[in-house]
Amino acid sequence: MKHAFALRDTNPAPARVKVPLFDLSRQAERFGPKLNQRIAEVLQHGRFILGPEVEELEAALARFTGARHVIGVSSGRDALIISLMALGVGAGDAVFVPAFTFSATAGAVVAAGAVPVFTDVDPATLTMDAEQLERAIKRTLRNTALRPRAVIPVDLYGLPADYAAIEAVATRYGLSIIADAAQSFGARVGSRRVGTLAEITATSFYPTKPLGAFGDGGAIFTDDDQLAQAVREIRSHGTRGSGDVAMRLGLTGRLDTLQAAVLLVGLEVFEERLASRREIAARYQRAFSGVVGTPPQSALLCSAWALYTIRTRDRDNVRGRLAAAGVETGLYYRVPLHRHPAFAGWLTGEEELPVSEQAADEVLSLPLHGGLSEEQVDHVIDAMLQAVSS
Repeated sequence: MKHAFALRDTNPAPARVKVPLFDLSRQAERFGPKLNQRIAEVLQHGRFILGPEVEELEAALARFTGARHVIGVSSGRDALIISLMALGVGAGDAVFVPAFTFSATAGAVVAAGAVPVFTDVDPATLTMDAEQLERAIKRTLRNTALRPRAVIPVDLYGLPADYAAIEAVATRYGLSIIADAAQSFGARVGSRRVGTLAEITATSFYPTKPLGAFGDGGAIFTDDDQLAQAVREIRSHGTRGSGDVAMRLGLTGRLDTLQAAVLLVGLEVFEERLASRREIAARYQRAFSGVVGTPPQSALLCSAWALYTIRTRDRDNVRGRLAAAGVETGLYYRVPLHRHPAFAGWLTGEEELPVSEQAADEVLSLPLHGGLSEEQVDHVIDAMLQAVSS
């Protein structure tokens, strides 16, 4: 039997249907003529940096989320760095981040001059575990000279973290909360949208995100007037007004006008796209429940479904079988942050992160985007059920 399977792997039959993990090539086509009109307007007025479309987008995002202030920035990572800088986080400060996420979260902490402290995640949601957060805070206070200063929960795969539980811990220790919503723009907790769940929120408009640009982009959300002013200054070299005097240290962190124009068109159909993602996710849930580990469901939490991620101990074999069937998959994330060489210098040797390590061996993300046809979704389901039964 093993020999026969090896022969099939070596010479797989051509897949009848191809299903890419993302389909960015069709995005412009789906936006239609409005996109060309928006881009032409930018080319005509020529204000390519902080042009009128940026302010228009910020106002539209504020209406969508209910946030008092929205500031467009150059990327999701810059959104995190600028948020840390606006809060005054820097040298000697400890910032608590989940070990199971993309490297930009911890990288932003280091870029701001602070120290990332890794915490484990909840076994069901794979978002930051409030109990593990408190343990990490206590351990940091007991064993280091660092000042616990902030916490960055990550809304993994589009699902908001447990902000109520995290806020209760953060309040006890005087920590600020920066929501890393790079994957969750459009999600909700009850009636509250992402962008209003924390003191300050950072999101990304990378092309593969639920609301994606045609390049890098991001935004910062806050209800705090002083934080908003600081963010606006930091994104433009720390200047205000005429821009010839730096009031604080800053970055080149502005959102390009062309990207703002693209995002304005995308925002018009964003609710429709979210609904499409939810429908596909619901089909996957019905098909895969009880077969593999599926994303958690909650009446309170409404995911943006940036990624549909299952869990299986036979992950690598399942992935190979799906690839042979023409289904592209992703590994988000196959290495937890405390195993990245880039962060080795900030480890204490006391890290115990078993949930993050196990998740890294089991997670597998399936195609889920607005461009999927009915036939492609059917094919993913059939291929997945076949892959796990082989």
